[in-house]
Amino acid sequence: MGLDAVLFDMDGTLLDSEKLWDVALADLAAWLGGELSTAARDRMIGSSMGRSVAILHADLGVEADAESSACYLTDRMAELLATDLVWRPGAEELLDAVAESGVPAALVTSTHRRLTDIALATIGPEHFTVTVCGDEVDRPKPNPDPYLKAIRLLGADPGRSVVIEDSPLGVAAAEAAGCVVVAVPSEVPIEPAPTRTVWPTLVGRTVRDLVHLVEARG
Repeated sequence: MGLDAVLFDMDGTLLDSEKLWDVALADLAAWLGGELSTAARDRMIGSSMGRSVAILHADLGVEADAESSACYLTDRMAELLATDLVWRPGAEELLDAVAESGVPAALVTSTHRRLTDIALATIGPEHFTVTVCGDEVDRPKPNPDPYLKAIRLLGADPGRSVVIEDSPLGVAAAEAAGCVVVAVPSEVPIEPAPTRTVWPTLVGRTVRDLVHLVEARG
């Protein structure tokens, strides 16, 4: 087939969960006595927990304990993820199609394992041969480490593996890992480039479309 693996980001790509992060981050900001700016929130899309907390503290101008903020944010997101998860358009259908094709799939997310496992109850862990979470690598996205780890665990060739991402940070990580990259923007725009293909939505997309991207890369 020419396609070794498909690697999916989670928040904003498979699940419309960035809106839940909006709620949790706003609540954290209020807990710290401030209000998060839109510009700072946009810079957090696809980011790690540590980086997001640091951005929030800087945006509010507070010197708060990073571990306490991360614990608050994790607990609030655990509540939200357990009650209100919605698929991104076309994501569930494409994930099912990849599973039916027999092509190995990985979930590669900046979200920590505790929260990812809650979301996996909706997504279905059986869809993935490998899952890599943000607290399971030394250098999270936008570094290539999460995708390189997943590729290694799958025994795949990055040049024959397609990453599907929604954020600039995630796209940067996938590109640095040498993968074929599909960007499906959710909360912030992503411009087309020679190193990526931009799709407005996953609706109607098939495994054959992914194969064609690998073949076009040569």
